[in-house]
Amino acid sequence: MPSEQWAPPEGSWASSAANRRNMQAIRNRDTKPEQTIRRLVHAQGLRYRVCARPLRDLRRTADMVFRPVKVAVFIDGCYWHGCPEHYVQPKTNVGYWSDKVSKNIARDRDTDAQLAAAGWTVLRFWEHENPEECAQEIQELVSRKRKGSG
Repeated sequence: MPSEQWAPPEGSWASSAANRRNMQAIRNRDTKPEQTIRRLVHAQGLRYRVCARPLRDLRRTADMVFRPVKVAVFIDGCYWHGCPEHYVQPKTNVGYWSDKVSKNIARDRDTDAQLAAAGWTVLRFWEHENPEECAQEIQELVSRKRKGSG
């Protein structure tokens, strides 16, 4: 293979080979914040589905799904979901990435609305939030719903 410089295809989101590799390496599940919260919730005796669709016809997955009590948990990354505290505008390809994050935020709101309309409770946490506090909130809500008062 010739040692030619890699060039993104016309209209590609990748501005360089290095950016492309970095973006491909980003996980969309099993992130450290997700794993930490899941471990804490599991230690409290709760069982759940990981990266599952709460609604069969909704092509979106929640990070944790407690199907019997209709609770869907999302642990959102600050960059990808536009955290008001930590989101920083990209320095390259600003239009593309800002548009992508805006669409992610709109999709998140739509997901919340569709799940609520189907009788689900949605919990969303930012990746920077205290995992122990997140796990405690999840445990309290799931326990309340199991008892029928939530």
